[in-house]
Amino acid sequence: MLPTLCALLPALTWVSSQKVLTQTPSVLTDQGRTVSLDCNIAKPESYSVSWYKQVPQAAPQFVLRFYHSHSSPSQYGDNFPSSRFTSKASSSIDYQLIISNVEVGDAAVYYCKTWDGSASEYVSQ
Repeated sequence: MLPTLCALLPALTWVSSQKVLTQTPSVLTDQGRTVSLDCNIAKPESYSVSWYKQVPQAAPQFVLRFYHSHSSPSQYGDNFPSSRFTSKASSSIDYQLIISNVEVGDAAVYYCKTWDGSASEYVSQ
């Protein structure tokens, strides 16, 4: 099997309120496997995270939105089936995007986004 690269930016995003989102570094996996991508939102304000997928020379695509208090995502983007894409929260600030049965077409940069109440704006990483 050919490896599939699901890349994440490990950098930090700072906004005026000093809210920081941190994600895991790049993940390399084989087709057919399950991969989990992490996002830490630093402080629990909105209790939700949205995930986006971006491939080179294309706009980000909405994958899903997950609320900490829910057992499954509340909304999915087009072409992101719930049978393969899901999310969970291990705490009020730690979220995971889980991709099952990874395909070559899943190779991309994945971003998480949340609301920063003190800055009244969304932040992403």
